[in-house]
Amino acid sequence: MKYFKKSFFLLFLSIAGLAQNNIIPAPVNYERTDAMFMLDQQTAIDVKSENEEVRRYAELFQAFLTQGGLQIPLKSVESPDRMNKAIVVQLSPNANLGEEGYTLEVQENVINLSANAPAGIFNGFQTLRQLLPRQFENTGDGAVGLGMIMGCKITDYPRFGWRGLMLDVSRHFFTVDEVKAYLDKMAQYKFNVFHWHLTDDEGWRIEIKSLPKLTEVGAWRVERFGRFGDTRPYPQEGEKATYGGFYTQEQIKDIIRYAEDRNITIVPEIDMPGHSMAALAAYPELSVNKEPKFVNPGSKFAEWYGDGHFEMLIENTLNPADEKVYEFVDKVMTEVAELFPGKYIHMGGDECYQGYWEKDAEVQKFMKKNKLADTHALQSYFVSRVNEIIQSKGKTMIGWDEVLEGGDLPKSTAVMSWRGMKGGIEAAKMGHEVVMTPTTFAYIDYTQGDKSVENPIYASLSLEKTYSFEPVPDEVEAKYILGGQGNLWTEVIPNLPFAMYMTYPRGLALAETFWSPKEKKDWNSFINRTEQHFMRFEVANTNISKAVYEPIIKLKKEDGKLICELENNVPNTTIYYTIDNTYPVHFGQKYMGAFEIPEGNLGLRTQTYRNGQPLGRELRIHRDDLIKRVE
Repeated sequence: MKYFKKSFFLLFLSIAGLAQNNIIPAPVNYERTDAMFMLDQQTAIDVKSENEEVRRYAELFQAFLTQGGLQIPLKSVESPDRMNKAIVVQLSPNANLGEEGYTLEVQENVINLSANAPAGIFNGFQTLRQLLPRQFENTGDGAVGLGMIMGCKITDYPRFGWRGLMLDVSRHFFTVDEVKAYLDKMAQYKFNVFHWHLTDDEGWRIEIKSLPKLTEVGAWRVERFGRFGDTRPYPQEGEKATYGGFYTQEQIKDIIRYAEDRNITIVPEIDMPGHSMAALAAYPELSVNKEPKFVNPGSKFAEWYGDGHFEMLIENTLNPADEKVYEFVDKVMTEVAELFPGKYIHMGGDECYQGYWEKDAEVQKFMKKNKLADTHALQSYFVSRVNEIIQSKGKTMIGWDEVLEGGDLPKSTAVMSWRGMKGGIEAAKMGHEVVMTPTTFAYIDYTQGDKSVENPIYASLSLEKTYSFEPVPDEVEAKYILGGQGNLWTEVIPNLPFAMYMTYPRGLALAETFWSPKEKKDWNSFINRTEQHFMRFEVANTNISKAVYEPIIKLKKEDGKLICELENNVPNTTIYYTIDNTYPVHFGQKYMGAFEIPEGNLGLRTQTYRNGQPLGRELRIHRDDLIKRVE
């Protein structure tokens, strides 16, 4: 009787929760039917293909069901019926689906999943996972064991071939298991490229056997706490470097296999010629001044003057006039290329300070000999040499949009546009393949909610702004845009739970942007579906931001008065506020329009509600701080 009551309750939850399509990213075509499929112990997965990848993907889905409390076999089912149901998986030619598309049909006793290629089967399983009750995401005592799936017919395929996320493991090191957990969540939402930022000033994270000091020295820094910048002291004389880590080549191979099993290709990044302080700590002779260096512990080592202009206080660039540097690059890229089976190797190329090159007599002599007009041309020379090295390993080079500087970039080189869309537009017009990842839409390390309750950083990026991203500018041919990517830099992200918090739900917005047809994008639909996925993250015990619920505060001065406007773009919400130092906010004023915040020792308290229940966090900001925000 106890089992029956639990089953009936879960069945009710299943039907109620699946009254609408909550799939992210939104499929190309979804058609609801009157059928209902009960996934239970009478179900089997029938793989009608000899393809090893297809079977592996089926086994992965089987393992997901097992951790959700339901053990079902992989076996052939000849004539499915109510007591002998089947999830039938097969490869079947369909010209419209491409390599990653699929069709999924949920009937009374059978679910048919078909695709042209194994990648499509994997993606179809991710959609099927979302059609299940959210309780299946629970890996603990709350596991379900059965679930109702509403009848439907789905035809789906991605808009772009490059649907990526970047994780910076240099500023903070993430373990093998943590990287795998990040890959798991990516795969769930049909991301297929993991850009792995493996080297930077704060740490060298990949074992290069021919250059052992890169990890013996470059992978470790003195331990510091708190925010990066002025408050982090430089290493003291004799202080041991104890914080960091690196991935052995065997660990990297393991992670590559893990990613491949989830339809994800890894693009490794070895950042050069700038951002090389960790490499120079190991091999200072590769710099211009050849002075001893240290792995930066997050201390301030540059002055930023705005508009992208800066001056390095400590040398962190390779010497492009030294042939030994190219021998070093060749050794690194040889081992990187042997490890990673994907097409691309990312060479960085961003934020390269050229001041040390300009002041060095030997570098200037080299430039004159090679008829290089300025240091931009010198950087272009370096990029071309690195491109030749990477090509000699059978790989294609990709770099940040600074690789365009100085001209003469080989057509085969792909460009990742991060300083807005401008670099990508320029590259596409020149015939380069482009990945769009502009700061204005895709930098998911930016503050996503009000700075009074979030980790402040130098810029903000809301969920709605991220969702408005359109990767193909009107002035370029779409064929040159490979797709897009979100970037997670980790100066203020020291652990995996917070990495997940910063990635999602903005990662969901990017997943839909990169997968779904442009005409299918709709904010109200997306945010309604996202709210359902909030509950999936909760059941999975995975950290996620709900900052989208919180009021957006806008301030201005009118006739000497401080005027406040509040906004929230989640449907069916109400904002309450107080400005008289009273609380709780729900018993304050219902927001109906702009209001004055009078002078005095007081502050704004505001919070979003739905049906009398608080949604986001309460924001509390003193008037003095509000004045600083005046537009």
